[in-house]
Amino acid sequence: MAVPHSDEQLLAVLATLEQCRAALAVAGHRDTSHLVSVAVLDLRMKLNDLSEEDLKSLCDEMVQADNPNKLRDPKLQPGQRRRPLLRLVK
Repeated sequence: MAVPHSDEQLLAVLATLEQCRAALAVAGHRDTSHLVSVAVLDLRMKLNDLSEEDLKSLCDEMVQADNPNKLRDPKLQPGQRRRPLLRLVK
């Protein structure tokens, strides 16, 4: 019996979404392309078993690496977490 959403199936869907995103971008449908990019990100997170917190930590590290002398939110102390601005809906 086949698993309904095996990794192989999800990878095939991911490839299709990537093609759609690229076609939309080339056609100038920027907003729609960004929406498909969010779906791609969500699917990649599922495939790699990453949580929203993992993504937030990665983003925080990237922002900090780009500008180590500045915090994203001046009200936050180093090491303090802020509420995510974007929440992934499953």
